[in-house]
Amino acid sequence: MSDQETIAAIATSSQNGSISVIRVSGEEAFSLVSQIFCDGKGNPMNLNQFQTHTIQYGFIYDGEKRIDEVLVLLMRGPRSYTAEDVVEIHCHGGHYICQVILNLLISKGVRAAEPGEFTKRAFLNGRLDLSQAEAVMDVIQSKSEIALENSIQQLKGAVRKKIESLRSIILEDVAYLEAALDDPEHISLDDFSENIAGHVEHLLRETNHLIENCNNGRIIREGIHTVIAGKPNVGKSSLLNCMLRENRAIVTDVPGTTRDTLEEDVVIGNTLLHLIDTAGIHETENKVESIGIEKTKESLGKADFVIVVLDASEELSEEDREIFSLSSERPGVVLLNKTDLSQKLMPEEIQSLTKKEIISFSAVTGEGLEQLEETINQQFIEQKIETNNELYITNARQKEALFQTRESLQKVKESIELGMPEDLYAIDLTDAYESLGKIIGETIEEDIIEKIFKDFCMGK
Repeated sequence: MSDQETIAAIATSSQNGSISVIRVSGEEAFSLVSQIFCDGKGNPMNLNQFQTHTIQYGFIYDGEKRIDEVLVLLMRGPRSYTAEDVVEIHCHGGHYICQVILNLLISKGVRAAEPGEFTKRAFLNGRLDLSQAEAVMDVIQSKSEIALENSIQQLKGAVRKKIESLRSIILEDVAYLEAALDDPEHISLDDFSENIAGHVEHLLRETNHLIENCNNGRIIREGIHTVIAGKPNVGKSSLLNCMLRENRAIVTDVPGTTRDTLEEDVVIGNTLLHLIDTAGIHETENKVESIGIEKTKESLGKADFVIVVLDASEELSEEDREIFSLSSERPGVVLLNKTDLSQKLMPEEIQSLTKKEIISFSAVTGEGLEQLEETINQQFIEQKIETNNELYITNARQKEALFQTRESLQKVKESIELGMPEDLYAIDLTDAYESLGKIIGETIEEDIIEKIFKDFCMGK
């Protein structure tokens, strides 16, 4: 199967809409679409006669049968998404009509595109590096303003620019070292170890900074993993519904209604929260409840933020104290819920048990909801995630490459400190150079490329 084949796919959502787009890319895109594109009288129209980046009006025909009224957008390579000749057929919306046109194209010699194949061609043709290609899906899947801004920054080449600047330092050092080893009479290695040590320290600082930002990158992409914890019937599910502004969780007066984690996303301002409503922690012999409680404890151990919910109409219990203990290492807040009822538990009574901010709350009246949302936003966005030009790596594959880079640079640093021969530096420096290259696709195996693009949606 040749990469020169002309491919096509439905590029718009599978859900019905007023307009759909079928994308065709490859050497024969213009000529193959011309076989089914006609004027109002059914006469074929040769798309090769029109200038690039123009829109043509006409009809799709299957022989003498008119299929649909369309607009056709023409883009000659390399000024297209794939850097190949591209034709986009803008037809009426609906799955059936799109499939009819796609099948018609296939009957003329076009191949149905694989998931992500258009973006893969953009990468292979040099229009995008691998970090930009992966950012395409991040843009599509963005669930908050911050996630979208970070994805667009990566799509514009922010990762590539950073990685290329680090690789250029390594390349210069390796080139000098190799030249000196080949021609020691004319190129001196005096003071080379001292100079390269400074370069390695700089590279390690930059690499460590990117790695440290990876967790914030995950938060930007996936949202703040926010666990709602408390004993049964304190109002955890009511809080979830309150934050979602809808009745998503079942709420009853029966303790233990939630026996498993319930997960939902909500955007607060420009921040995405991944809310996890958990089973109430308490002593039980019920096997199903016990499993739910274990999952609650597991969720607490992985949480970015914990909302501890207490019942202000009851006195502090041992279950409440256990929850404080389980969540003590995690940032979060304490909600004194049910403040619309007669209060038996006051903020002063729990201040000595936690360093978390205490907020009076009522799921019935909504009191404290705005303060809760502001607190979450302040702790994560204003203090942890800078919304300026800071670069956040959100991709697990890229993060792994950074770990490999750091490991190789550490070996260079150790070799210098131990006074090892300079030729040993070149091996680990080259490894670091190649690991950084994996991030932008300069040094990466074909099977990994195939796996990356198979995760893309159809038509992209």
